[in-house]
Amino acid sequence: MELFIFLFAALFSVLNPIGTVPIFVGLTQGYTKKERSRVSLWTAINVFIILIISFFIGQYVLTFFGITIPALRIAGGIIIASSGFGLLNGKFKKNRGIDKKVQQDIENRNDIALTPLAMPMLAGPGSISLLIAFYQEHNTANEIILSTLAILAVAIVVFLILRSAHYLAKYLGASGIVAISRIVGFLTIAIGIQYIISSVLSIIRGI
Repeated sequence: MELFIFLFAALFSVLNPIGTVPIFVGLTQGYTKKERSRVSLWTAINVFIILIISFFIGQYVLTFFGITIPALRIAGGIIIASSGFGLLNGKFKKNRGIDKKVQQDIENRNDIALTPLAMPMLAGPGSISLLIAFYQEHNTANEIILSTLAILAVAIVVFLILRSAHYLAKYLGASGIVAISRIVGFLTIAIGIQYIISSVLSIIRGI
């Protein structure tokens, strides 16, 4: 159960669905309640698929390119910490890589569930690298089941938050969303730094 809680908390911090709320609200202005629910559901499904593929197949990609786990964890730690700094500074759109020109193009699309909501706004490099490294250390049958359940739980939470995005934006307001996202950002920075520290210590022990 500790593994489930740890992975769930780590993924939730890195994905930061709360920080996606104002962007989701902006992209779905004019949508009906049914259409917003559909986009929320498909975004969550896409996030789950992307994370599951990363968790199970990511190691083979590393082997193919000859990338070591310490190198991946350091790179992932840097990306995660960088994302955390973006959240801590309240730079949601910049952190997610969405500029005005791209946003206008997105608003003209019929389906935004896969791009940009699922990727790269939610399931980005940080969460993908986190899962690849996590699988290397937790790959017994029981650990894989708990990890899969944690990924599923995160996807469900993503669905619930996005489905309630317009209500959250209304009741929390911009300041409330920023406050929550900054707290999550601080935790995300800590997770990223811990990944880097663990990787450096692993390299030193191996010398």
